[in-house]
Amino acid sequence: MTYASVAGDARSYRLTNIDMLRGLVIIIMAIDHVRDFFMTGGLQDPMAGADIDPALYFTRWITHFCAPVFVFLAGTSAGLMAERKSKNELGAFLFKRGVWLILVEVFIISTAWTFAPFGTVETGGDTTVFLQVIWAIGASMLVLAGCQYLGPKICLSLGIVILLGHNLLDGYGPENNMFSGTATFWTGLHTQGSLTEGPFQIVFVYPLLPWIGVMLLGFGTAFIFQKPPQARDAFLLKAGVMMIVAFVLIRASHLYGDMNPWEVHKSGLAETFFDFMNVSKYPPSFLFLLITLGPMAIVCAYADRATGWLKDMLVMFGRVPFAFYVAHLYLIHVLSIFLGMSQGYEASQFFKDFFFYPQGYGLGLGGVYLVWLLVIGMLYPLCKWVANIKTRRKDWWLSYL
Repeated sequence: MTYASVAGDARSYRLTNIDMLRGLVIIIMAIDHVRDFFMTGGLQDPMAGADIDPALYFTRWITHFCAPVFVFLAGTSAGLMAERKSKNELGAFLFKRGVWLILVEVFIISTAWTFAPFGTVETGGDTTVFLQVIWAIGASMLVLAGCQYLGPKICLSLGIVILLGHNLLDGYGPENNMFSGTATFWTGLHTQGSLTEGPFQIVFVYPLLPWIGVMLLGFGTAFIFQKPPQARDAFLLKAGVMMIVAFVLIRASHLYGDMNPWEVHKSGLAETFFDFMNVSKYPPSFLFLLITLGPMAIVCAYADRATGWLKDMLVMFGRVPFAFYVAHLYLIHVLSIFLGMSQGYEASQFFKDFFFYPQGYGLGLGGVYLVWLLVIGMLYPLCKWVANIKTRRKDWWLSYL
């Protein structure tokens, strides 16, 4: 097994290909969040219609890779930890980290989206709590904390069953609408929705059940990354190709695996292709996971062959995903306020979720990419500093960053 070869690295058990992949997807993720906060008409779903501008379509589509890779690699990392920790130690770590991530999602990250911890007029004074990818990772870790006692093979089997079977639940429960107000905790396991508890509006952005499956899958397949590099990369390449082929065949058949059907468009091949590739993320369908995890397995297979400054930068970002995630949301929101003020709006109009930003505010897609590059550049020193600390030290609290 090829581990990170960083001089003096106190956490050298980490694999550079995993860190590189994690760094790649977290940078891609930032594109989508910049688009949310900065793009004119950002409330529009860029994939809602097949006649969408190709550049905008792919700007949104490439970010689909992010959540599956985060959750899968979180499970993989836990599986690799199982080589160094007892089951009790691993279970305790996963439980504490899971609770920590859920608290961060509720109190820190939800505030980053709104800058309104005590509610807004648009929500009737309720404080909005968005349960998104950090919630999905944290809650899945709580499940894994117990399931890991069953062993990797059982976890793998459970993960496969969930991912293959959860689309059987499509059509049951309330309408898949984030702000429906009709959700319960149980329906939030598989559909988007919201509910009000006291002064809080709780929004289930990431239905949990399939993400538990992804986490268990990552844990159960950690053995792949314990193989010799050549065997590992060959396995990843073969698995990635097989997942992509399976996606094409199953998607073309219309038989199963996604609640969003596709059709041949008379307007042209491009529109048909866009419709074919528009698979469901909320919840992530079986086909969605095939076409995201498959290509990423191929990228991971070639990651160790990359060299140079770009790989070094991606590995660095990949070692501090938590710090990047929290900081980038606050930075993007602050920058959106400055842009709004430069366009003649009041700062107070931006102390809310971007859904409620004023009409006419924003930039075109080119401006979105410029802001994205600015965000990456501004976060680089902070992430480099945190990465250097994690390289030199093994303090217990660093595992929570």
